Amino acid sequence: MNSLKEQIREIEKEEIIRALKECDWVMAKAARQLGITERMIAYKIKKYGIRREAEGVRGKG
Repeated sequence: MNSLKEQIREIEKEEIIRALKECDWVMAKAARQLGITERMIAYKIKKYGIRREAEGVRGKG
């Protein structure tokens, strides 16, 4: 069984990914939707290794 800390991290990661998808991967919009700063979402994206390609979404250009 995962610890509470691990479960919270997974929920946080999933919510960040959901917000990014809903905002077409615009970090500023996703951060506002989540009620956090752009700096914080950037930190968490890096922390969790979130990548657009990893979510099955193709980059533009």
